Amino acid sequence: MDIEYVRSQFPALEREFTFMDNAGGSQTLRKVAERISGYLLHHNVQLGASYKVSREAGEKLNYATKKVCEYINAARPEEVVMGPSSSMLLRILSTCISKQWKEGDEVIVTNTDHEANVSPWTDLKNKGINVKLWKANPESLELELSDLNKLLTKRTKLVAVTHASNILGSINPIKEIAKTVHKAGALICVDGVAYAPHRRIDVRKLDVDFYVFSWYKTFGPHLAVMYGRYNLLHQMDGINHYFFKKKDVPYKFQPGNFNFELTYSLLGITEYFEQLFKNEFPKAKKVGFQDKMNKVFEHISKHEERISKPLINYLSEHPDIQIIGKATADRKKRVPTISFVHSTMKSDEIVERVDDYRVGIRFGDFYAKKLIEDAGLKEKNGVVRVSLVHYNSLDEVKRLIWVLKKVI
Repeated sequence: MDIEYVRSQFPALEREFTFMDNAGGSQTLRKVAERISGYLLHHNVQLGASYKVSREAGEKLNYATKKVCEYINAARPEEVVMGPSSSMLLRILSTCISKQWKEGDEVIVTNTDHEANVSPWTDLKNKGINVKLWKANPESLELELSDLNKLLTKRTKLVAVTHASNILGSINPIKEIAKTVHKAGALICVDGVAYAPHRRIDVRKLDVDFYVFSWYKTFGPHLAVMYGRYNLLHQMDGINHYFFKKKDVPYKFQPGNFNFELTYSLLGITEYFEQLFKNEFPKAKKVGFQDKMNKVFEHISKHEERISKPLINYLSEHPDIQIIGKATADRKKRVPTISFVHSTMKSDEIVERVDDYRVGIRFGDFYAKKLIEDAGLKEKNGVVRVSLVHYNSLDEVKRLIWVLKKVI
């Protein structure tokens, strides 16, 4: 990968600082910032008016939404719901879809998810919904399909699961899970926040019913998106004003409307990946958008595997360190979100020592509290987490290893 080209697209990387807390929030593309500025300076009006600037603004936002639809390979733009955060979108979904459920119906959540895809469902206990917990294997910390099968019944309405753990980095086989869930007559809701920065999202290929992720962890602004199958969204009552009908998808799920300038800025993300494809594969013949995205994200995954391998090797060989999750850099098994604990030092002690070297990593439970508690890591103040993305370089990883050797 042409790492110099990649890094030149992110103004924050010009600073003498190493960003390795990317799972908490990635750096923003220059193109995204320019799109925000351009919209606010030239098209900051309300939509739906008859005058020219309002019509132009509407056209720009419709185009941006279509590009997001294309980016995740949804069937139609109405399947794209914008919101301020993944947590809020999942809360909206649980509020709306549960109106169709009856007392005694069941939902399954996991103990490996960020709480964003847990609390909205567990809170439905107050409505008489039974909530079951799909627990990871205590030794491998991996979710096993055989355990899910034991939990599924005729009353199961939905299974909420993460695509990749924001602590373990493990990639769950979502397509296979979706097949199992659908066979049982239930729906699947996937939290893709920790997966989206690293791999291609193709909601139709995955065959999911709902899929949510945050743009601010995917090189964009503080905004999130939820994909939902159109027929499912159409059937639900929304939370917008009373005069919006079932057909008003996705607006009935977007009270106060979506954020215009941030939505428009998402074009900067799709443009960046198209340009990255062109830069990395200059001899490629005419290629469609979907093939471009598939190829560029495969390219990204190889780079991420390459830069995470020396760090995982170092941590694996250290006698006092335990990697929490798979001790492999294999891109088919994990994303480069790497967590560990030390046998004698608490996680906050390590991170605070690393801070002095202008390297940004982090400690804690990262809102995946059930996983930290069940893994017995609470007394360590959670894990130390190093979260890499494709703009990180091999030199940065080598420097982190050098720093860790000094502080541990």
